[in-house]
Amino acid sequence: MNWHVIVPLLLFLVVIFFIGFWANRFIKSTDSFLQEYFLGGRQLGGFVLAMTMIATYGSASSFIGGPGVAYNTGLGWVLLSMAQLAAGYFVLMVLGKKFAIVARQYKAITMIDFLKERYQSKAVVLISAVSIIVFLFSAMAAQWVGGARLIESLTGLSYTTALFIFAVSVLVYVIIGGFRAVALTDAVQGVVMLAGTIILLVATIIAGGGISNIMSELVAENPNLVSPFGAERDLTPLYVSSFWILVGVGVVGLPQISVRAMSYKNSKGMHQAIIIGTVVIGTIMLGMHLIGVFARPILPGIEVGDKVMPMLTLEVLPPILAGLVLAAPMAAIMSTVDSLLILVSSTVVKDVYLNYIKPDASEAQVKKISFWVTTIIGIAVVLVALSPPDLLIWLNLFSFGGLEAVFIWPVVFGLYWAKGNKYGAISSMVLGMSSYILFDRLSPNPLGMHTVVLPILLSLVTYVIVSSFTHKYMISKKVLTHQGKGVI
Repeated sequence: MNWHVIVPLLLFLVVIFFIGFWANRFIKSTDSFLQEYFLGGRQLGGFVLAMTMIATYGSASSFIGGPGVAYNTGLGWVLLSMAQLAAGYFVLMVLGKKFAIVARQYKAITMIDFLKERYQSKAVVLISAVSIIVFLFSAMAAQWVGGARLIESLTGLSYTTALFIFAVSVLVYVIIGGFRAVALTDAVQGVVMLAGTIILLVATIIAGGGISNIMSELVAENPNLVSPFGAERDLTPLYVSSFWILVGVGVVGLPQISVRAMSYKNSKGMHQAIIIGTVVIGTIMLGMHLIGVFARPILPGIEVGDKVMPMLTLEVLPPILAGLVLAAPMAAIMSTVDSLLILVSSTVVKDVYLNYIKPDASEAQVKKISFWVTTIIGIAVVLVALSPPDLLIWLNLFSFGGLEAVFIWPVVFGLYWAKGNKYGAISSMVLGMSSYILFDRLSPNPLGMHTVVLPILLSLVTYVIVSSFTHKYMISKKVLTHQGKGVI
């Protein structure tokens, strides 16, 4: 075991535990457990908001899977990945102040809270809950596998032991500290991710003899590695452009990201987060994917893409610095897992248990069920991750696409279109989910575009048409109800 590498990682975990225990005092002293545990009391400033969005969005895909694909595909994948640059901008600008204001009016703590109050439909709530649990469960499993593989490659421990260490580390501070612990650890992890990216990029360029030398070696091996079309020339302009929907504007529909737009303190914090978030996520995504491509001349012949980043770090950096840099992918994975865990937990507790199982539950009962649900979900994910899948990045992107196809239009139109109603939302969500799964299974990348594009378009058309046709019916139904009550 390389203790020079492991010790900095252990120190990083100690800091994360300390934040979890510190945040627990807010939960003990708060008058509103749900607001504090699941939303941090809506008190996030601009810097913390930006970092928690980035850390939640950046994951095993960004730091392990993405560089691995870039290693095999070349600069074309770097171009494709930069569609993520404006992700935070889209979320905060599209949802922005109105989402925060409406969420406070509705006293919404989760996205499903917002949808429940906006559409007044049990079906919308249950479809939303099932979508979040199914798609995010698979995304969490991928992240836990990534964390375990990283620990395994650094320590030489068995995969199962590494998975257990990672699972315990995450569960402790999430169960104890709730959303505030997640947000504050995300801020620390976001800084670590940014610093790690810059250090490793500079070290990789130096180890490769400079950018000119690296590019010459890539061209000598395969000129397509430096083209926008990829090593196999399979990255068409249409396919690359369609990724802008999946990891750009479509991010508005991701519950784990959009819930951050409920949690900031004021509009100044939101504006700061837009600027900071765009700069930091651009630096991280460009840097990590360039590192993947530049690693090819330095470490040729790596067969498993997920090993590129840790192997390169150990190759080009001194052991202690390597340990600090490898805290970046660990931070990315942990920050994504903790956010997904708290979101799935809030879905089960707030949106299902309190709405339909025990609406009159006491504060003590809610605390107890929240801690137990978070623990059980975490253990269930560990059990799934014991049989690790391959190609983590595709599993993560599958989860992204499914959530976007279900949520983007009910959320956006729910905010900005008065005619949007529960019938439009239900039909849009059902068609979005079913068509996405069908396309993914039967005809991936239809017409040369990413699988998510057609389901999002179909759900858009369905929402508008169904809402338009049922709008008059909804109005007449309300009029009859008021007449029956003697209001009119």
